[in-house]
Amino acid sequence: MPMWSKALSKPGQEFSRTVLPLLQGQIPTRLRGTLYRNGPARLSRGGQRVGHWFDGDGAILGVYFTDEGVHALYRYVQTQGYRAETQSESFLFPNYGMSAPGAFWNSWGKDPKNTANTSVLIASDRILALWEGGMPHALNLDTLETYGIDDLGGLGGNQPFSAHPKIDSVTGEIFNFGITPGPKSTLNLYKCDRRGRIKQKNGFPLEGLPLVHDFALAGDYLVFFISPVRVNLLQALFGFKSFSDAMEWQPGSGTQILVFDRTDLSLVSRTLTDSWYQWHFTNGFVDGFGNINICFVRYEDFRSNQYLKEVAGGETKTNAPGRLWELVLDPIKGKIIRNERLHDRACEFPVVSGDSVGQPWRYTYLAIHEETDTHVQPELLVNLACFDHEKRILSIGSVEKNCYPSEPILVPGEEGGWILTVVYNGNCDRSEVRIYPADNIGADPICTLALPEVIAPGFHGTWRGS
Repeated sequence: MPMWSKALSKPGQEFSRTVLPLLQGQIPTRLRGTLYRNGPARLSRGGQRVGHWFDGDGAILGVYFTDEGVHALYRYVQTQGYRAETQSESFLFPNYGMSAPGAFWNSWGKDPKNTANTSVLIASDRILALWEGGMPHALNLDTLETYGIDDLGGLGGNQPFSAHPKIDSVTGEIFNFGITPGPKSTLNLYKCDRRGRIKQKNGFPLEGLPLVHDFALAGDYLVFFISPVRVNLLQALFGFKSFSDAMEWQPGSGTQILVFDRTDLSLVSRTLTDSWYQWHFTNGFVDGFGNINICFVRYEDFRSNQYLKEVAGGETKTNAPGRLWELVLDPIKGKIIRNERLHDRACEFPVVSGDSVGQPWRYTYLAIHEETDTHVQPELLVNLACFDHEKRILSIGSVEKNCYPSEPILVPGEEGGWILTVVYNGNCDRSEVRIYPADNIGADPICTLALPEVIAPGFHGTWRGS
C-alpha cells in the first residue's frame, strides 16, 4: 500500500484548541489570521468502507495565527446524517458513491447524505461548510461549533449551493450555482452580498443531469463548461446504482460553454466544442479585446472519477492526469479563439490570489503529481508548483518524498506573501502545517508546525485575515 494510505486508514480524530509546536523555522511575524480547511475525514463505519472519496463525512480544521502563537482545532461538521450514523455506528443513507445498505429499494425516496466535506466559505460572521448537492452548514468561526443548515436567506426548496463560490474582491459579491436534478435539470445561479445572503437568482434548463463541479468568474461574466457526463437518473433514484456509478461518459455530445452576464444572470452565449472534463478552474478575466480568458485543469475523459473512487480504498490504479489549459472565447459570438495546453505536468487544485479573482493574474499555484519518463504515476499529489503565465514557466516546490501536500492557499503579505498547506508526512505518520514563500516556491519551508492528529488528505480551504 502507498505511504499516503495510512492517512486515510482510520477516521480522523477531533481535537480541541491546541498550541502547535514549531518543528522548524520561524513563524512570520506579520502572518495573522486563520486557515480553514475541509475534507472527508471518516471513510469507514462498522467495518465498511465508503464507496468513493467524496462520501466521507466532512471535518473542518482551523489553524489560528495569533500574537500568542499558533493554535489549531479540528471538528466534524455535525450534519444530520453524521449524527444519525454515529449513533447507529453504521451507514444509513445513499451517497455520491454508495447506495443505502441492504436491498436496492432501501435507497428509494432517500436523499443523498449531505456530507458537508468539500469546501469552506467565510460569510461575514460564520463559516459555511459546502457540499455539491445540498445547502451549506454554518459553523462558528472560533469554536467550529455547527449551527445547522443555512439557507442564505433565500435558497428555499433545499436548492443546492455548490462548493466553489467566487468572491469579487472589489464589491464583495459572492457568486455561486447549484443544480436541481431531473430529466431536464436546472442550473441555478446565485448572487449574494458579502454576508452570504442571496439577493438575486436565476435558473437555466439543462439536458439531463450533468456533473458540474466548478465555474469561473471572468470580469462581467460567469462561465460554465458543461462536460458530456450524464447521470442515469432511473438507476440512481431507484437504487440500482450510486450516483457515481450511474454517471455515463458521452463524448459524442461534446462540451457546452455557457456564458452568463453577472449583472442580471442572463445567458449571453452558448458554444458547443470538443469533449473533455474538468473539476476545477484557476481563474478568468476579460482581455483588452473583450475576450474571455479562462484557465482550468483539463482531463481528456471522466476516468478521474474512477481514480478518486480508488483513493478511498488507499490504492490507486487508474491513470487519469489533468493538465493546465487556457481557453480564449469571444463571449458575445460564442466563438473559441484559442484552446491550448499550457504545461505537461499533471496537476490539480489551482489557486490565485483572492484579489485577482475575475481579473488578470500572473501566478497560478498548484499541487502536482509525481512524474516519470514514461507516464504519470497514479499517486496522490506529491509537490507544490507555481506557473508564471507571463514567462510560461512552471517552478517546482521542495516537498520531500513520502510527503503529500494539500491545496496551496495563498496569503498576501510581505515579499509576495506566503503559501500555506497541510502536509501529510508519511515518513513519520504526522500531519503538518507548512508555510512557503510565495515568491520562491522551490525554497525550503519558512516554518513547519506539527498537528496533534493526522488530518486526512482533503479538498479545499480558505484564509481569513485578522
